[in-house]
Amino acid sequence: MYMPKRETTHVRYLIAVILFVASTFSYGDRIVLSIAAVDLSRDLHIDALRLGYLLSGFSWAYVCAQLPAGGLLDRFGSKRVYGISIVCWSICALLAGLTGYLPAVVAFYALFALRFLSGLAQAPIFPGNGRIVAAWFPTAERGRASAIFNSSQYFSLVLFAPVLGWIAHSLGWKQCFWFAGFIGMGLAVAWFKIVGEVKTHPRISPSEIETIERGGGLANLDANNRARGTTLTWSTVKWLLSNRMLVGIYLGQYCITTLTWFFLTWFPIYLNQARHISIVKVGFLAALPALCGFAGGILGGVVSDRLLRSGKSLTFARKLPIVVGMAMAITMIGCNYVNTSFAVMLLMSIAFFGKGFGALGWTVISDTSPKSLIGVNGGLFNLIGNLAGVTTPIIIGFIVARTGSFRYALIFVGATALLAIVAYLPLVGEIKRVEMTTAPAPGVSAS
Repeated sequence: MYMPKRETTHVRYLIAVILFVASTFSYGDRIVLSIAAVDLSRDLHIDALRLGYLLSGFSWAYVCAQLPAGGLLDRFGSKRVYGISIVCWSICALLAGLTGYLPAVVAFYALFALRFLSGLAQAPIFPGNGRIVAAWFPTAERGRASAIFNSSQYFSLVLFAPVLGWIAHSLGWKQCFWFAGFIGMGLAVAWFKIVGEVKTHPRISPSEIETIERGGGLANLDANNRARGTTLTWSTVKWLLSNRMLVGIYLGQYCITTLTWFFLTWFPIYLNQARHISIVKVGFLAALPALCGFAGGILGGVVSDRLLRSGKSLTFARKLPIVVGMAMAITMIGCNYVNTSFAVMLLMSIAFFGKGFGALGWTVISDTSPKSLIGVNGGLFNLIGNLAGVTTPIIIGFIVARTGSFRYALIFVGATALLAIVAYLPLVGEIKRVEMTTAPAPGVSAS
């Protein structure tokens, strides 16, 4: 008897695309203030010190909100929490543009409050990405899926920096915030239409659900967590921090994120002050390492998944790109020993490519988190990693101020890449999912 072939869908690839777009828009919103800072400072009479406080508002809130965000994701599901996050950060951006019509003193505090709130709003984004990838993708496809959304940090610089720069120059800094707010609202509409749970998604076929579940995807993740209740407790956090493998992953992420914040903050200043490259050229030259990081980020995930499909262990498939990538990142120290701008950009491009190639932390979190704690564990992982956004600019600033040179600053950043290798080799050990057999029972929210 003839049996019709079951239709196979690929909705999970559409999910990967929307995660990439959402993450790119998130980073785009984060760089608006940096692009608008020159004109904004002049209009609102903000000096360099107060601008520094203004720029820090987002990061402090973002770090502090990671654990609560993870708990919300586990309790209420990725689609709802993530979607509300997009709406809230878009509203903050729209209101930030309106601060230009307030008196200067009031505008400063209003803008600081809105950037702080935007940091709170965006806290669920990357823990949410990790949860969605764990639910929608088989283990052998998670490296590629995570690499796609993680590469948004590089792509956003290439995409948004020129656009926002043109808007600031032609229309004004207020319009930069409005642009970010309006495109964010459009993203929110697309998010709620496209994203859903695996088993209830209107476009998915039974064969794709079977493929996801057979390959290790956690298709029932949100439904199971709703039944369990709240997972964010201090005893749960303490239990996660007692696991040596997870601590090694957290430490590795802090080191990798240190590289990111060097490139986002001090790298353009290094090119201008240490290499005497004009600020106009710096804007174009800084895009080259970002493009290399984007390419490395995609390739690292592809290589990791290919190794896994070829029969290599999960530990080998995840660790090899991380170790190779961080070894490439160490090459930035070589900038201390070359004289030409070409050689500097070549070494920095290799370093940033390596940073992207080895940035598989979110893939590893999807592979290792306890099934009912993916949001909380992702939040803790992102919290520790993004502490580098607070420490890196301060440490490098201290080194440059004390020595009058970037020589030891580059050694510091290269050393953190080496420390990431140490964290993933002897400390992490075998990469495997942590079981909840000895975990504290969830149900009491953290106070």
